[in-house]
Amino acid sequence: MSKKTLIVFTRYPELGKTKTRLIRAIGAKKATNLQRKMTEETLKKVEKITENINIQIYYTGGNLSLMEDWLGKKWSFVEQIQADLGQKMYGALEANYNQQKKPVIIIGIDCPFLDTNILQEALTAIDHNDMVIGKAEDGGYYLIGLKQPIKELFTGISWSTDQVYSQTIKIAYQFNLSVYNLPILRDIDRPEDLAFYT
Repeated sequence: MSKKTLIVFTRYPELGKTKTRLIRAIGAKKATNLQRKMTEETLKKVEKITENINIQIYYTGGNLSLMEDWLGKKWSFVEQIQADLGQKMYGALEANYNQQKKPVIIIGIDCPFLDTNILQEALTAIDHNDMVIGKAEDGGYYLIGLKQPIKELFTGISWSTDQVYSQTIKIAYQFNLSVYNLPILRDIDRPEDLAFYT
């Protein structure tokens, strides 16, 4: 039976290669530990979702064996393609939609304030809307879900800037999509964000 898919984007916690924008503030070891902790916390919330969904962990860095040693073999792991963020997300979304013909939601691990209730809200909202999105306080987004793939939403976006959400919404309205907005939350990816997360 086909079912909705939730994709979690993360990175293997390798020293000096994770949370690089935080290294100058807290050092490479703490940045690596933060990546590890935030990934594990995100998956604990995902595990509490009551709806029967297909969960895929898309990773970069490391390899399948390292990911399974870290997080366990109960998860389904897929290596991210070598491309920009938009191409990575669209590729993951399209591949899973083509398998299930059901809505797909993508999250990262940078938003510790994304809880199980909001994930459940997103999964319900995508049944009645073309797109669901969670705006981050820095102008990006922490979650995007689509009833079916639309490549233009991931093309020509100024990734890692405060324009990501606004550019995405503008394209969504050009396509006359019905959009459901989740609560605005804070990502933890810059030194000034650390004061909000312990």
